[in-house]
Amino acid sequence: MNLDKSTKRIAKKVKNGFQGYPKISLTYYGQSSELANKVVVEFISEEGAAPQSQTFLSNTDAKKDETIQTTLVKVIERANAKTVLEAKEITVEVAE
Repeated sequence: MNLDKSTKRIAKKVKNGFQGYPKISLTYYGQSSELANKVVVEFISEEGAAPQSQTFLSNTDAKKDETIQTTLVKVIERANAKTVLEAKEITVEVAE
């Protein structure tokens, strides 16, 4: 699946807002607010359930990484997620 198609499919799910559980949240992290080199996917199967998370790392921008974006679409589909939430901003991680 190409990058454009993947990002559009994710954006469409995000646009629908909260539709119930299972729920997936996507949070992007980076050294600056311009470049996300990490994305954390958090899955919650039902209200009150403990979240499960998975992290994907990229040497480039994770938002523009075709492999990562295609994988996110597959994770969303396989989880039968009714809700997909995505952080609008990149969370800046300060190196220690």
